[in-house]
Formats: sequence, C-alpha cells, structure tokens
Amino acid sequence: MIPEEVFEQSLLTLFATIRPYLDDPTVTEVMINGPGNIYIERRGKLLKVEARFPSPKSLFSALRNAAQYVGKHVDAERPILEGRLPDGSRLAAVLPPAGRGGPYVAIRRFFREKLTVEKLIETGSMTPAASQLIATLVASKQNVVVAGGTASGKTSMLNAISSYIPEDERVIVIEDNQELQLQRDHVVSLEARPADPKGRGEVTIRQLFKTTLRMRPDRIVIGEIRGGEALDLVQAMTSGHGGCLTTLHATYPRDVLTRLETMAMMADVDIPLIAMRSQIASAINVVIQVARLRDGSRKVTHISEIAGFDLDRGTYQIRDLYLRRVTGLDADGAVLSQFQPTGMLPSMLEHLQAHGYDLPPEMYDAAARQAAPARP
Repeated sequence: MIPEEVFEQSLLTLFATIRPYLDDPTVTEVMINGPGNIYIERRGKLLKVEARFPSPKSLFSALRNAAQYVGKHVDAERPILEGRLPDGSRLAAVLPPAGRGGPYVAIRRFFREKLTVEKLIETGSMTPAASQLIATLVASKQNVVVAGGTASGKTSMLNAISSYIPEDERVIVIEDNQELQLQRDHVVSLEARPADPKGRGEVTIRQLFKTTLRMRPDRIVIGEIRGGEALDLVQAMTSGHGGCLTTLHATYPRDVLTRLETMAMMADVDIPLIAMRSQIASAINVVIQVARLRDGSRKVTHISEIAGFDLDRGTYQIRDLYLRRVTGLDADGAVLSQFQPTGMLPSMLEHLQAHGYDLPPEMYDAAARQAAPARP
C-alpha cells in the first residue's frame, strides 16, 4: 500500500501546473475550463492566467488520482467528482461527456490561517457593535443560519462566530466535505460519505444527524443544508436543541425560509405546509446574511430576527436588526457602505436579558431615534 504522504506528493505533482496558485495566500479559487484555459480568483476578482496543462491527458490523470485519493472513481459513466486535495482545498469537477470541452474544475482554496471576528471587523465586513450582537445571539443559544450566495464567505463567517460558543460546550459538526475549522476545543467532526461504485457504504447527512442526537451534543453544527436533513434540523431545534448553527445558499433572509420549506419537503415525512412553516419560524431565530459586493469584497448585509409566522396573512415575520446601506463607489471602484442598526429591537430581548445578556448600546440609541417624534 502506498504511504499517504507519498500519495499526497504525487497528486500535487500532477497538479504542478496550478501549484503556484494553490500555494498563493491571495488566491481564493482556481478554475480550469479545459487544459489550456485557467482562471483564478484573487481578492474577489477573476483573472485569466497563462498557466496550462500540457495536454488533456495530463489533466485527466490528475483528476483520476484526485478521485482515487478520496476513494472515488471518475469515468464516462461517472463524470462528476467532488472531493478535496491533500491541503484541504475543495475540488469539484465535471468530465466529458457531461462537461463538453472540459474537464471543468473548480478548486476552492483551504486556508490554514483561521479567519477571526477581529479580522472581519478590520476588513469592514461588520462593525464591533454588530459583532457584539452576534456574540450575544450565539452565546445565548439562539439558532443561527448564515446565508449567502456562492463564494460569499458563509463558511468563513461560521468559522469566525464559532468563537462565541462557550468553551464548556460539546460541539458536533456534520459536513458533506470537511471544511469547517471551528474555534473550539471540544469538537466532534462527522463527515458524510457517498456510496462506492457498487452502491455500498453510503453515509448520509440525515443518518449522521439522527445519530448525533444520541451523542450528547450541546451544539449541532451542519456545514450546509442541502436536502431532507432540513426537516430533521428544524424538528431538533424545536425540541430543545438550541444553539444550532448552519449555512445555506440564499440571497435574502426571506429566501432562507422558503428554501428551508423546499428542502424540508424533500424528506420522507408528510407534514401540512402550514405546520411546517410554523415549525420553521419557531426553529430559526436569526439569519446572518453575507454577500460578495460588486468590488469583490465580502460583507455582512443583514442580521435579521425571525419573529414568528403570521397565520392570518400566511407570512413570516422578519425583523431586520442591522442592514448594510450602499452609498456609492470611491475613486478606485470600491463599494462605500454603512452597516447600521435599523432601530428595531428583537422580540427575544426579554429572554436575552433574563439570561444575563444585552444588546449593543447603539441598538437602543437607534430605537430611541426612531421613536422620537419628528421635528416640524
């Protein structure tokens, strides 16, 4: 059997064409559109580079070895590959015939340096006061969804806010592909596994989640909700498992709830829609919305409370506690914006205060300004 470190070096040798970009801390993604057409993302901007694989065969060889490294197989009958490289970077590839003109490959870089809340504040992703609110919400065991589009920084945000989980709590993490680097000591990491070519050995997110409930979790973290596990998570949240954290692809906080509805309906459980909506509204307490702005920067755009479901109107009640307002562009094309409290106070305020937590003072100031009568 080949030693793992030898296997890793041989695999990275096959990817020698793009190795400089995999080692470059300013590159966040490498995209291969066939052997001679390679792009990178650097600081949120796409750039075409001169690098190219010697031949289609060399790129196929690298992908076959990557598949072998993660215990998978790719060929014309199984043209899709998802896995990770030895350094932890996430790889997704589509080979011919599904990817005509390919193979098409996207490699999301893995950074060993952990992104902290302090760095998010330094880069303007959020403000110190907003981070204080998030710290209160996480520490008080509110159920939080970090939502955003592709490459908007959802995973990085979840990693960063995990630092607010109290040290004496047991955290169980469930992922499709291991990406999270939670900033806690007592972390149990579980990873789903696809079936082998003969259909054996599959371990799903839903199976892991059900087992997790018997493993004495103080917190459950799901790397990303993608399917029927949404219903299991919602039911766990409404039955005493507070403080759950997860990410989800959605553009706005309201979209988070409708996407959860859709994914919960993928489960093999028949629940009336109105009951499901009421459960979702009760389960999800807060949505932290992140986005990549037009200048490539990644920012928090909303911190929103899910305050319930209005049965009469058939709508979710959403309170935006913080909003980012774009004010323009500077001379270099960078987006100018402000992330400020809206003046709305969360309906959970009494609960937070009863447990020794409070809101940032600027939220009370914004609420007072909003309540003050307008001057003639």
